[in-house]
Amino acid sequence: MDITGRFIKILPEVRGESQRGPWVRGGFVIETDSDYPRQVAFTLFGEDRIAMINGIALNSPVVVTFSPESREFNERWYTDLRCIRVVPMVAGVPTAAPAAAQAPAPAAAVPAAEQTPFAAKPAEGDDDLPF
Repeated sequence: MDITGRFIKILPEVRGESQRGPWVRGGFVIETDSDYPRQVAFTLFGEDRIAMINGIALNSPVVVTFSPESREFNERWYTDLRCIRVVPMVAGVPTAAPAAAQAPAPAAAVPAAEQTPFAAKPAEGDDDLPF
């Protein structure tokens, strides 16, 4: 999922140690661009994810790609918005397209003369269907 807004705050880092080793969690807040602006907090796990926001200036427009996740603890539900990517915008255009907006590269280019439309019907006797 993607959301656009202004980068307004960097949240403090939290570090810890688990059985799998050390971990670090950080986060940031954006304010959406709409008639009724909302402030939305995102979570970043790992040094590499936290490094994504180091060069972003406060109050600059960004596009955030995230994954919502909820979990239950003591019969209460907690929702977390895990940031996957933050892309600064320049003049209303992302400086690099988010992964969801990038078109997949074609496997092999087929000349236009060899392309057939999806609605094309086979010639009489060309179909090999058993019915």
